[in-house]
Amino acid sequence: MQHTQQAMEAPPPVRSGIRRAFFASLTGTSLEWYDFAVYSAAAALVFGDLFFPSKDPLTGTLLAFSTYAVGYLSRPLGGFVFGRLGDVIGRKKVLIATLILIGAATFLIGLLPAYGTVGIAAPIALVVLRFAQGVGVGGEWGGAVLLSSEFGDPRRRGFYASAAQVGPPAGNLLANGVLAALGALLTEDQFLSWGWRVAFLLSGVLVGFGLWIRAKLEETPVFKAMQAEQSRPEAPVREVFTTQPRALCAAILCRVGPDVLYAMFTVFVLTYATGELGMARGSALAAVLIGSSLQIFLIPLAGALSDRVNRRLLYGCAAVAAGVWPFVFFLMTDGGSWPLLAIGVVVGLAIHSVMYGPQAAFIAEQFSPRLRYTGSSLAYTLAGLIGGAVAPLLFTALLSSYDSWVPLALYIAVAAAVTIAGLSLGRDADDATDEEMARVAPAPEAAAEVS
Repeated sequence: MQHTQQAMEAPPPVRSGIRRAFFASLTGTSLEWYDFAVYSAAAALVFGDLFFPSKDPLTGTLLAFSTYAVGYLSRPLGGFVFGRLGDVIGRKKVLIATLILIGAATFLIGLLPAYGTVGIAAPIALVVLRFAQGVGVGGEWGGAVLLSSEFGDPRRRGFYASAAQVGPPAGNLLANGVLAALGALLTEDQFLSWGWRVAFLLSGVLVGFGLWIRAKLEETPVFKAMQAEQSRPEAPVREVFTTQPRALCAAILCRVGPDVLYAMFTVFVLTYATGELGMARGSALAAVLIGSSLQIFLIPLAGALSDRVNRRLLYGCAAVAAGVWPFVFFLMTDGGSWPLLAIGVVVGLAIHSVMYGPQAAFIAEQFSPRLRYTGSSLAYTLAGLIGGAVAPLLFTALLSSYDSWVPLALYIAVAAAVTIAGLSLGRDADDATDEEMARVAPAPEAAAEVS
């Protein structure tokens, strides 16, 4: 009888706000990653000529990828600042601020004059705005993960947290789709002159839509419980480093392989296909678009699967595949066949999906709820420094130095091994803590009084 009464008092597995939270996490992150991805594609396709003119096209591309890396180098600042605020003032407020920041930076990039007009001021301004993009993304990811996962059933965290993980491929799909459409509708001169700017200016409309969605949300039940119990941390960054170093290390290392693999099959593959294989820009973009389209479905499926099997085991098996597949990919595309390129990109991004789907839940589970935003944000942003930030640069430099794909494949294999090491350091989920916090979370009216 007592057991039945407790079951009746427990909150339902899926709360009323979960659908809105899932949608807000997915759309907001997709819009922010549209901004980030449209820069990545433009860096590979046009920024080398417009902002870093050089007699050697490879040198111009290398310099353009340097500004791409700035977006990763600035992420830890966003993780430190916004991660701390997310555990202190709440998830919702921080997510609105990050969306505004990255949207404004992207819109302004679309207005920048090129090197031929203002000289050195053009690449300097580009670097500053790219830095601002990175700060916004650095504070976005941890909050987006918690926004959906803390509303949902902790035992289905893999699926709910994957809403934020769909953002990168969805944003990448939208960004490359817009650039591909512009490339098809405009001549080469028109695209280089002003067409690429349209993709950046479109960000203003998209961010306005994202803000409208996020403004309607409540705070998560976990943060409401922290408010009610007055257990919010005063110095969350210091606490993460001093009390949870193993969790932070595990969460950082597990991200390296997926970041490097994603940089290969969404960013550098554009340069490799056009420069080494002699394919047209539209053909290379089409392969990435197909792979990104499938990821939108594969990532939540992988997240849901990780709720049914051991999350770390699933993640680890995909990491092994990530270390092997590049060797197959480069061999099969050596002849310049577009169908084989498309298949290679699709398989590469499918492997990435199986790692990326469970990743958000795995990282969030490494930290206690009161330090979760800070810990997740720090892990996400610090991992970017040794993963995604340098990957396109290293790919370009290795190809230039050795004129062979073998060093590139070996680099990805090492990154996959680092991920496996991180998974071995991590821990499995503790759902009981989140379920208990959900029980004590006050109703919306009460939460307003507590805050």
